[in-house]
Amino acid sequence: MRWVLPDYIQDALPSEADQLEALRRGLLDAFRVRGYQLVMPPLLEYLDSLTTGAGQDLKLRTFKLVDQLSGRTMGVRADMTPQVTRIDAHLLNRQGVSRLCYCGSVLHTLPSTLTATREPLQLGAELYGHAGIEADIEILGLLAEVLRLAEVPATRIDIGHVGLFHALAARAGLVPDREEELFDLLQAKDVPELRSRLAEVAEPVRSALLALPELYGGPDVLERAAARLPQDDEIGAALAELRRLADALADLPISFDLADLRGYHYHSGIVFAAYGAASPAALALGGRYDRVGEAFGRARPATGFSLDLRELVWRLPAPVTARAVLAPLAADPELAREVAALRARGEIVVTALPGHEGTWNESGCDRQLVKRGDRWAVEPLGE
Repeated sequence: MRWVLPDYIQDALPSEADQLEALRRGLLDAFRVRGYQLVMPPLLEYLDSLTTGAGQDLKLRTFKLVDQLSGRTMGVRADMTPQVTRIDAHLLNRQGVSRLCYCGSVLHTLPSTLTATREPLQLGAELYGHAGIEADIEILGLLAEVLRLAEVPATRIDIGHVGLFHALAARAGLVPDREEELFDLLQAKDVPELRSRLAEVAEPVRSALLALPELYGGPDVLERAAARLPQDDEIGAALAELRRLADALADLPISFDLADLRGYHYHSGIVFAAYGAASPAALALGGRYDRVGEAFGRARPATGFSLDLRELVWRLPAPVTARAVLAPLAADPELAREVAALRARGEIVVTALPGHEGTWNESGCDRQLVKRGDRWAVEPLGE
């Protein structure tokens, strides 16, 4: 059938579309009152700009096409974060802190999970220009507040730090291919295979890499990590940042997973993932990515998060359908004033077009405007 949509691509019907739009407005307003300014990057860009500095993962997720005007390869954005980084680094060119937010559709070549869409409605917030841990604390607090406002509160926020793996990989002298293999094994927590691949790595780095999959849980993990990982300036700095997060965000459901390196290919420090009740997949992802701006001519400290509004809405209860008032099609000034007054109070008022009697309940109408004497009254719709 010609009207069947591609796999993992869905329409949003009225009730879901209403929820998506209401949530979008509410969360963007929450960003605005906290100083996050809205930007709207384009859907298409030249590929070398769209995926610059973002790692191989993003390149594989990006749909590609040829621009008929220039002959150059273009891409449909798969992630808006690099675009927002380009805006901060290349267009705004601010010297101080810049807080930006965004919301729009992105397109993926493959779904991220078996139940995910290939067209997420991505919403996110990014903070540029501050290298200190205070920015990460603000972003994590904002993420928790956004999920609370969306009525899908985080039950767990896992936090890691890619600096730990970077430091250990450098001490082990790993070539990029070997480093990539170890990254994949750590993500899978495949300890037997990890032990085999590390057979030739010297101590104490070998034991430290093998310890990472075991270092997860509450803040006490950080003390265990300090005892099991080598004494190293970069490792010490990473653990100190994680301790400050633990102290500052003690009221949030945070935990630590030092083998969780999601976003490793472009993140440079703190990384995190938020989970909800009965949700094996992360609701939101984020972290620090200080090096991405270099690709646009200006390195800027950066941290932020993004999420898919569709994923949040799919976890909400089905909405109660807003009911409407049916107004007759009549050139009556009193009727027009009554309709305007109802709409000003937030009521939905639908004008009855001729020839459709008996079908207005399909438009959500359960009441009607009826003239009684010299005034218009709202009464139950008798269809």
